[in-house]
Amino acid sequence: MRTGLLSPIGYPSAMSQPSSRHAQTRSHAGPRRGSNAPEVPEPSHAERARTLLHRQHIGYLSSHSQKLPGFPFGSVMPFALDAAGRPIFLISKMAMHTQNLDREPKASLLVPDAEAMADPLGAARVTLQGETTAVPDAELEAVRQLYLERHEKARYWVDYKDFGFYRMQVVGIYFVGGFGVMGWVEAGDFAAAEADPLVDAAAHIIEHMNDDHGDALILLASLDDGVREAETAVEEATMTAVDRLGFHLRLRMGERYRGCRIAFPQAVGNADETRRVLVDMVRRLRRQGKHAAE
Repeated sequence: MRTGLLSPIGYPSAMSQPSSRHAQTRSHAGPRRGSNAPEVPEPSHAERARTLLHRQHIGYLSSHSQKLPGFPFGSVMPFALDAAGRPIFLISKMAMHTQNLDREPKASLLVPDAEAMADPLGAARVTLQGETTAVPDAELEAVRQLYLERHEKARYWVDYKDFGFYRMQVVGIYFVGGFGVMGWVEAGDFAAAEADPLVDAAAHIIEHMNDDHGDALILLASLDDGVREAETAVEEATMTAVDRLGFHLRLRMGERYRGCRIAFPQAVGNADETRRVLVDMVRRLRRQGKHAAE
């Protein structure tokens, strides 16, 4: 059922406000739209990596094989994340990866965007590298609570004597945002970054906009320089991503598809702010179109 203009159906509203540090505009690392076109601001690779890790709960751990020295050993690995972005694992002493880590703590954790695996090479993913060691006894209670908040079913085995908590001290981060968007992230930047404030609301915003406001998305696409200069009109626009600084659209223009990013006039901190900004953007464009027609 269609609702009123950009009406908030099911948007989570209790979202954190962006910090003063995050209120600054960050440039993106994607390809430029044109040599003379200004870059549309995007969250940094560090923020995007932290956002991805906030949304995902399972990765792929590679440890150093003790049975076959020199070869990596891969394991499916549920994880939680602490405030500094360090992955926390609950693993059995009998597991091969635990035995590997006890002898050589250097390891890596690959975390892909599980929701976008229909196009795995175009999906975002992040690889964390670091030393993974047992959590000290003094920190176990806090780590236990953090892990169980993300993995409720682990309560059934968390207190088994052969299970223990391990934590990766991250020293290397490589983020891939899709085709042509990739780069190393400084460990300090990663530790200081925060997940995007829309991370838990983005799916609802995207669904609502695509289901109920296709015409508004076509109108918003006109803010892109490439769309305004194109000879072919936009026939369909689909929102594919949204964050505190703007959103991505996939456009159908005749027989061709292209993507674009549209910036918000100011950073948003939650779903309600996002709705208000989108409503204002659409109203301004409609007023401009009406004046142009007159």
